Amino acid sequence: MKNRKKTAVILGATGLVGNELVNILIQQQNYEKIHLLVRRPPDSHDPVCEVHVVDFEQYYSYRKLFQVTDVFCCLGTTIKKAKSKEAFRKVDYEYPVEAAKMACESGAEKFLMITAMGSNPKSRIFYNQVKGEVEESISKLTIPSIHIFRPSLLLGKREEFRFGEKIAEKASILLNLIMIGPLRPFKAIEAKNVAAAMASMARTGKGGVNIYPSHEIERIAIENN
Repeated sequence: MKNRKKTAVILGATGLVGNELVNILIQQQNYEKIHLLVRRPPDSHDPVCEVHVVDFEQYYSYRKLFQVTDVFCCLGTTIKKAKSKEAFRKVDYEYPVEAAKMACESGAEKFLMITAMGSNPKSRIFYNQVKGEVEESISKLTIPSIHIFRPSLLLGKREEFRFGEKIAEKASILLNLIMIGPLRPFKAIEAKNVAAAMASMARTGKGGVNIYPSHEIERIAIENN
């Protein structure tokens, strides 16, 4: 795959981070083709992007699309939006793991994914437990380069209104001013910075499994801006 031109798949391309990532990759012009796997088509897209409206229940039928160099997974929901723990697990565990397996089978060079601060398969908090389990499962695959991003609370304009997150977002803007020293890792982070860090690490030749906490994500984004 050394002579292949860069191509990519993005899952969750219409989400908070995914949308920012699409824009960044288009601007950087490092990819000759970017496949966007979405539930519904975006309002507009660049010619370099190929939009695929997919049925995630028939995920494996799209495996040929994963014959790319880089796979970006920006999938994620909330239990409230998913309406059940089972539905949440499907989006935040089953879909990413299936994507990573298809990437592995297709010979992708990199798999870059977003989880969350506090990810831990042994956590008593269901959300953190699932995030930890998806990290654990994907880290066991033989993809040459795996990059896991664990952001704190994401800041940015969401398509849907989430009352609890909106309150937390407003509070975090004030709290960020005093979060220095040992509190720095807990600062809320702009979605565009997470996307920038993902795009930055996709350009590196760093192999193995790499995990980035929120403050490290922000550092990478700032240094490569």
